[in-house]
Amino acid sequence: MKVLVAGGAGFIGSTVVSACLDDGLVPVVLDNLNTGRREFTRDRIFYQGDIADGPLIDRIFAEHPDIDAVVHAAALIVVPESVAQPLRYYRENVAKSVDFLDHLLRNGCQRILFSSSAAIYRPGDDFSVDEDSALEPTSPYGRTKAMLETILADTAAASGLRALSLRYFNPIGADPTMRTGLQLRRPSHALGMMISALESDNEFTVTGVDWPTRDGSGIRDYIHVWDLARAHVQALRRFDDILPVGAARTAEVINLGTGNGTTVKEFVTAFNAVSDRPLRVRETGRRPGDSAGSYTRTGRARQLLDWKPELTLEDGIRHSLQWAARRDDVLDD
Repeated sequence: MKVLVAGGAGFIGSTVVSACLDDGLVPVVLDNLNTGRREFTRDRIFYQGDIADGPLIDRIFAEHPDIDAVVHAAALIVVPESVAQPLRYYRENVAKSVDFLDHLLRNGCQRILFSSSAAIYRPGDDFSVDEDSALEPTSPYGRTKAMLETILADTAAASGLRALSLRYFNPIGADPTMRTGLQLRRPSHALGMMISALESDNEFTVTGVDWPTRDGSGIRDYIHVWDLARAHVQALRRFDDILPVGAARTAEVINLGTGNGTTVKEFVTAFNAVSDRPLRVRETGRRPGDSAGSYTRTGRARQLLDWKPELTLEDGIRHSLQWAARRDDVLDD
């Protein structure tokens, strides 16, 4: 099977590409290198360009007519940035994806896996959600993901396309073999900021301690990025079983998480258990676009993908620390 991976030079996309290679799939990487890294494309089939570039998409399919499926992981993902720059996020994540879909349909694409997000949910009273839970994104970033899921479902209903949206919870870690990891030197998510604080001997800031959780800090479902990548391989392998050709159902959604909710304060405790020295911590107010968070119930992923996470929260922290220690040797900044 040959797979076009849009955004395949980014953190998650490059890890998906590695998992595909390890499983015998042939990935074709498309990335504009806005946030992705050329170093993550070495020894891989790579096209540099934008998902909205119709002639480039036509060229890729002309040179690889045996592409069987597309993984769409090309997006901007920083929540506070989306609040400050909503038009940029709607342009990059929605408008360009509409163009991308048009180009894919023109080239006969019938299978697409979309990188969606748990940021679209309204958490239940216990902060757990499943695929049928109410949606209530609290940031422009989250709304772009919800919008594109709707666009995909409508497009699939009107064409030969079949669309599987994988709603990610909170990816952490790195490729366990250290081929790729977070490309940013100063990531904006919780674990990246913990590592940055540790390296610079600064305080880690817990943003928001008045949420209605068990300790007041936000709650998340932290999934190892390698488990996330393995789920993509399973989704590609089982795509036609999940969405058979000719069936009435042409779109499906699956949550990808561990099923365990971890608060930010609990995450700090786990980090300190793995790290060689403890973090210094201070508490402050919420950031724009923040939410209390959620964690997933995992029944649909087990049923449809025959998949479950294998790596722990501590594995994710450990692999992230290992990657941070060698990042500058891999990436040429």
